[in-house]
Amino acid sequence: MFGGTGVITGVSVAHEHATVDEIAEAGAENQRAEIACLTARDGVEEAFALQTCNRAEAYVVTTDAADGRAALQDFAPSVREEAVTRMDHEESLRHLMRVAAGLESLVLGEDHVLGQVREAYQDARGVGGIGPTLEEAVTKAIHVGERVRTETAINEGIVSLGSAAAAFAADEVDLEGATAAVVGAGEMGTATAKALANRGIDELLVVNRTVPHAEHVATAVDVDAEALGLPSIHTVLETAAVVVTSSASEEPLIEPHHVAGIDATTFVDLAQPRDVDPGVASRAPVTVYDLDDLEDVTEQTRRQRRAAAETVETIIDDEFDHLLERYKRKRADEVIAGMYEGAEAIKRGEVERAIEQAEADGDLSADQREAIEAMADALVNKLLAAPTSSLRDAAAEDDWTTIQTALQLFDPTVEDGPSVGDEAPPGFSGDAAGVASSDEETDSTPTPVDDD
Repeated sequence: MFGGTGVITGVSVAHEHATVDEIAEAGAENQRAEIACLTARDGVEEAFALQTCNRAEAYVVTTDAADGRAALQDFAPSVREEAVTRMDHEESLRHLMRVAAGLESLVLGEDHVLGQVREAYQDARGVGGIGPTLEEAVTKAIHVGERVRTETAINEGIVSLGSAAAAFAADEVDLEGATAAVVGAGEMGTATAKALANRGIDELLVVNRTVPHAEHVATAVDVDAEALGLPSIHTVLETAAVVVTSSASEEPLIEPHHVAGIDATTFVDLAQPRDVDPGVASRAPVTVYDLDDLEDVTEQTRRQRRAAAETVETIIDDEFDHLLERYKRKRADEVIAGMYEGAEAIKRGEVERAIEQAEADGDLSADQREAIEAMADALVNKLLAAPTSSLRDAAAEDDWTTIQTALQLFDPTVEDGPSVGDEAPPGFSGDAAGVASSDEETDSTPTPVDDD
């Protein structure tokens, strides 16, 4: 197999088809654990995982697409098959771009997901999941995400789940002069705190397991704010009219006994898994909303951004086509390099033999040796010029038979490649594999972001 030209296979459990609980059930404990599990499976050379509050996804690179499908077959065994989306190589590439661009988000065009893709990329690199194929695919997606937010209005208005939660809470509760609370001090908690502060609240309580992190959020808002630890949660609930949760806890932080005897409180649970135990909703006068309930407020944003989304789709189409074209050229260049390597080996042997024969009657001068070598070089270059051009044309047309025929004709050292007529390798005839970033892309070693 050529370096960096494996097949990507992907699987997704996301809000479009799955419930909050189904997303929580999919995948491993965290991104790094998922990647470690996937890379240990037979045939998997690279792996990438993306786990957010509204999606759990995994991608693997294998030599053969069937191995990739097998590696991901039990990704979400307890989730309805209708909620699981399985993707081949090209579908995975396009989907990654759409996710980073915000087109697959609950809030169309939201910015938070781009940071999550960057963080997932760093996680995958940290545990050895990123190789040449996913390096190209994921950094291309990040590049697209950055580009659409610079060139379009896709992220104007409500740009995050935190903003959506604040807007939703404002529709349910009169926030003017009220006390609000945010549980969780990650990036989403910070965004939520800022959005609530802009809704006219009088006081903000920031609750987090690590109090210094809560203090950092409290200092980032233009409203009276206090940082508290989790042991203070019951006191917070007695005071706050609205509580938005977005922690990274594996277990619910707010249970039925926490709300016993409190006044009317509205919860908006953005966490995945849930921060608010489902049993809390049965305790009047408490009201609990989760991600599934944000659809109405996010639909308004979707309508406002549809024109921008059309432009984003065009950008993705262009970047996707460019990516595949560069991949095909890369495949052709690798085959051409192998062809020239084989020809060079033959040339060296023949030049040495010719010089030995010529020196049977006396030593050759340096100029005579140079002339023989130059003639051999010229012959190789002229003989391979036309095949080189044809190979590049064949790559552009997904014509693997022509490429493999050239390998057999011009590279007799090749022993492991498929024979003429064998199944086309990844990347040809609709099963493109391996990717290359566009010329305009800059060095993309993304900066990790804080956990929610």
